[in-house]
Amino acid sequence: MPDQTALPAPAAGSVPVAGAAAPAPPAPDVRGGGAPRRRGARPHRWPVVVPFFAFLAVCFGLPAGTMVYGAFTVLDPESGASRFSTENVGGSLSGAYATGLTGSVELSLFTALLATVIGTLIAQAVVTSPRPALRGIVVSASGVLANFSGAPLAFAFIATLGTTGTVTQLFHLDRTGFSLYSFTGLVLAYLYFMVPLMVVTVLPALDGLRSQWQEAAASCGATRGQYWRHVGIPVLTPSLLGGAVLMFGTAFASHATAAVMVGSSQPLITIQIANALNGNVLVGQENLALAMSLNMVVIALLVMAVQIPLQRRSARWLG
Repeated sequence: MPDQTALPAPAAGSVPVAGAAAPAPPAPDVRGGGAPRRRGARPHRWPVVVPFFAFLAVCFGLPAGTMVYGAFTVLDPESGASRFSTENVGGSLSGAYATGLTGSVELSLFTALLATVIGTLIAQAVVTSPRPALRGIVVSASGVLANFSGAPLAFAFIATLGTTGTVTQLFHLDRTGFSLYSFTGLVLAYLYFMVPLMVVTVLPALDGLRSQWQEAAASCGATRGQYWRHVGIPVLTPSLLGGAVLMFGTAFASHATAAVMVGSSQPLITIQIANALNGNVLVGQENLALAMSLNMVVIALLVMAVQIPLQRRSARWLG
């Protein structure tokens, strides 16, 4: 006997279709696990970032604008009126100031290269060590030493390797011609905090090297040297270059360590800026100091323009 179960009657004005299922109601727009959100409704989140942009405008925008304005402004000593000119910028790129800028770049490049090589070797030794405690000790020490710079570091080096320093007197380093108050002494002082910083910087990249890559290379008959030459180093290159660029920027912007250790005996742009602002050499050179600061900012922006793409490429390879 056929099934006589009653079906619900279709709504008025509707045309029943045989075999067609009733359409499902549209799913509510639920985002983030919250309540259904109406279409077209946009949350007003921009007030949240207003304090951040206000902080940037006051703490970065205002000083940067003042620096640019002062760098391109020349004051008339007789009338006191100011006029727009590139005289300060031209002066900051010539003579002794150009020598100071070149000296800072050379010191930064040399220390960045040494810190990159030494820091990478130390980090690789930590990553491959079978002792987990060693990693904790090295990371903790690197975090502390990377922030130990400036005047305290300079005084520590003077007491240790200065003319009457403990190590100098103990091993008679003065007879070998070594002088802490020279380019070599600055390199040693800078490496003291740059090598630990490089260790902390490159450790995540070394951790990102998967052991399966080395196993696959070994299964294909590759030696350890071939693995590093064709796989490891190419993958680590963006991270290593990014770390080297970071080391360059760190050394280029350092001031207190060199100011306490060598003073004006070494031509460095940071010391020349401080002397111009304080009037130690000539009075009324404040705008020239702003022009030299502008040169440093331009170099720092170029460093950032190189570092950001390298970080993205490194994250894509090791992510």
